Amino acid sequence: MIRTHGLTKRFGPITAVEDVDLDVREGDVYGFLGANGSGKTTTVRMLLGLVLATSGEIEVLGEPMPRGWRQVLPQVGALVEGPAAYPQLSGRANLALSDAGGPGGTRATRAGRIDDALTRVGLDGIDKRPVRAYSLGMRQRLGIATALLRHPRLLVLDEPTNGLDPHGIREIRELLLELNAGGTTVFVSSHLLAEIEQTCTRVGVLDRGRLVLQEELVHLQQPTGRVVVRTSSVAAARAVLDGVVERQDGDRLWVRAADAAELNAQLTAAGVPVVELAAERHTLEEVVLRATAGSGDRAVTR
Repeated sequence: MIRTHGLTKRFGPITAVEDVDLDVREGDVYGFLGANGSGKTTTVRMLLGLVLATSGEIEVLGEPMPRGWRQVLPQVGALVEGPAAYPQLSGRANLALSDAGGPGGTRATRAGRIDDALTRVGLDGIDKRPVRAYSLGMRQRLGIATALLRHPRLLVLDEPTNGLDPHGIREIRELLLELNAGGTTVFVSSHLLAEIEQTCTRVGVLDRGRLVLQEELVHLQQPTGRVVVRTSSVAAARAVLDGVVERQDGDRLWVRAADAAELNAQLTAAGVPVVELAAERHTLEEVVLRATAGSGDRAVTR
């Protein structure tokens, strides 16, 4: 769905994006992670033809970009650098102006698609207030609704949960998973590790303009080789597990063990009550911190 090779963007002496090889596959929920200033938005803008690359190749939906924009963009829904809108018009009027028909919808189906898009982002109850009276979260929802108007094959969202409260963030997360289950490939640029970890199937990490990691999330979250045991008899558990307990925090023990089931059997056979037991896995935060450790001091822009 998205492939780049050697993608690079320079602004004068400043390198914003350097030699990036993205691989976003059909059916992915792809999380594009990076701190503010890492080059994420510049990359997204190049993918959509909004900014020309200094060098490198871009392919979206099988077409070269920006040369193939006429074939590509009608099949892509996008929200980049915050929602654009006419502030004096209502949200519904803005959506009507944003809809140009084409793949995924015609003028005859416009009203129904606008209603559906507003419902999906939780704005179905909006009145005729102008957009200038909207909160930041409402504007963000309206931007996502605009991206959904034509039922895109590919959805590209840059920081889609910006300005949303925890309830709104959860709603957008559930919406993205629903869209993906319906066949839409989703590319989400974000700096929120927790949201990417709960939503995405594959992850790319951009650090100071360079792609330092790109992998299936399930592969990144491999077991650490430790088992976390919660017990009401910590002293008894430590006595049984002498020499393999690496850490304790209250009633939880971190135990070096290859087989969680075997460890559980060992404890229960010794009469130690086990309240909770699970294999520890690497967190996305740990993986990202390792991937970005020791980065150089190259100047970049967002």
